Amino acid sequence: MFTGIIETLGHVTKLEKEGSNLHITMKAPFTNELKIDQSVAHNGTCLTVVAIEGDEYTVTAIDETLVRTNIGQLKVGSKVNLERCMQMGGRLDGHIVQGHVDTVGELLEVKQLDGSWELYFKHPQGADGSGYVTVEKGSITINGISLTVVNSTPTSFSVALIPYTWDETNMHTLSPGDHINLEFDIIGKYVARMMATNQISSAS
Repeated sequence: MFTGIIETLGHVTKLEKEGSNLHITMKAPFTNELKIDQSVAHNGTCLTVVAIEGDEYTVTAIDETLVRTNIGQLKVGSKVNLERCMQMGGRLDGHIVQGHVDTVGELLEVKQLDGSWELYFKHPQGADGSGYVTVEKGSITINGISLTVVNSTPTSFSVALIPYTWDETNMHTLSPGDHINLEFDIIGKYVARMMATNQISSAS
């Protein structure tokens, strides 16, 4: 379980393919605090630490992860948003984030405002009950960052970033056309699924 509050930026130092798996070696400030088998969210994708050496650690992404996220698009040098799993009894500063990416979206536009940035994204429609829905003032996780939806349509939304979030995450590295990991609000997903089930039951 995660909060969507990014702890730090890491960067990729090595990528190694093994069959359909991808081994990703990262350099991060908190590597010396990690343990083997620990869960770390990488751009919002929960991956397990499998090796640690010095200030670098390695995680493995299987084919399912590579298909459903932007992890397979990482390159050596890529900046990655990192968050360790939350501690029991800690404050939930963002919102409930599972680290299970629902789909990949695309950045459409970045607008620089007076002291902030508004970013516009699109995402797939999703099948009935998929939960691919956003609600204005609701929560959305983008590349692991807990953010609040500003404007919402069935297939797009926008978020506003304060300077701290812009500077301290990899959002400032994105350009229109780039793909981002999306995890929709868990409560919204359950509500959407229940509504879809009720509609099917009523129809039958």
